[in-house]
Amino acid sequence: MLMKQILEIYDILDSIYANGAAMEEYLRVIDPDADIDVYELKGENGDGKTDMIKIRIPGTKGKTVGGEAPTIGLLGRLGGIGARPERIGFVSDGDGALCALAIAAKILDMRKKGDVLEGDVLISTHICPVAPTQPHKPVAFMGSPVEIAQVNKEEVSDDLDAILSVDTTKGNRVINTRGFAISPTVKEGYILKTSEDLLDIMQITTGRLPYVFPLTTQDITPYGNDLYHLNSVLQPCTATPAPVVGVAITTEMPVPGCATGATHICDVEEAARFMLEVAKSFGRGECQFYDKEEYEKIVHKYGSMKHLQTKGRE
Repeated sequence: MLMKQILEIYDILDSIYANGAAMEEYLRVIDPDADIDVYELKGENGDGKTDMIKIRIPGTKGKTVGGEAPTIGLLGRLGGIGARPERIGFVSDGDGALCALAIAAKILDMRKKGDVLEGDVLISTHICPVAPTQPHKPVAFMGSPVEIAQVNKEEVSDDLDAILSVDTTKGNRVINTRGFAISPTVKEGYILKTSEDLLDIMQITTGRLPYVFPLTTQDITPYGNDLYHLNSVLQPCTATPAPVVGVAITTEMPVPGCATGATHICDVEEAARFMLEVAKSFGRGECQFYDKEEYEKIVHKYGSMKHLQTKGRE
């Protein structure tokens, strides 16, 4: 269970003074020697900023210690945790950061208690309590103080063998359930078959049939190309050859990303618990995001789709 971590982190993030330093201080109480990197990231136009936070947790057989166990990235995607001064309080869009940071706290606590994962885990998100909003149908979105491409460059590294990207995904009419849903696997411009291993873990952690949300080609292209996107949950797939799966925290009804009082703690905990179990299994080599042989076959038959990782023609 990650309820304790989520409640404690929510209390830190639900503040106009929330920042990366406060989050690092909380995590270092759990593990003073944790590998935590916090720094300010400024927007390309110079008028926005946010605090990036990255936590690298080594596994017993991970690359950090010279092992061969695969590395998973758990990325919390969002525009901001607050929309001040337009809205007062923690916004729905902040759930991705809340979820990712709770997983970091839990894994650090597990290590202290002797339960160490086999593979390395890289957890990253950003903290901004003062972010803009933007028009979007059917409900308003949170904007971002920095460009999504900038965040990708900070969070997505070459040593990641797979990525789970968690994001509030409530501002739509195509996912109509409370809780969370996962996407099919996306790799280098291809939308692949939904991973059976991930569906199995989802069934076990939720005790329900799994929910898979639909993707369009537009959703897996970079922001800034003037195309409609469901949201930013799949944006990491534009910056890496690694397989990426979106973890969407969802609602039955469309809810604005800039809405306050719209965080459902049990849904965030359920998504976090799922991602933690995936990290355990992936490091042991027991969870595959895609069929490598089938991927090679589809590329051989139809060619590369890497052009979908770019903004395309002007």
